[in-house]
Amino acid sequence: MDNDCHVSDEGKMLATPRSDKEKDQLIKRLKRVEGQVRGIQKMVEDDRYCVDILIQVSAINSALKNVGFQLLERHAHHCVSDAIKEGSGDEAIEELMKVIKQFSKS
Repeated sequence: MDNDCHVSDEGKMLATPRSDKEKDQLIKRLKRVEGQVRGIQKMVEDDRYCVDILIQVSAINSALKNVGFQLLERHAHHCVSDAIKEGSGDEAIEELMKVIKQFSKS
């Protein structure tokens, strides 16, 4: 497995390579969220109490935030760090700051 970030023809970073273990962890978390969403759908179909549904929505939001934090941390430690070491850190840091701003809005 290549440990460098994937780069487009324009020099833009496209993806953060992940180990199989990291991919498995992310996929497990996302599948758990998927199951929670299905559970909420069933709760709505069954006319469950609004507060119970809202609590589950909150749990899903938290779980997705955690997935995002994990991805953000990986990106900073690898793609951004590598870009800084290679002398192209300004663009990587600018991109990181944009995504942090966007992520913090949710």
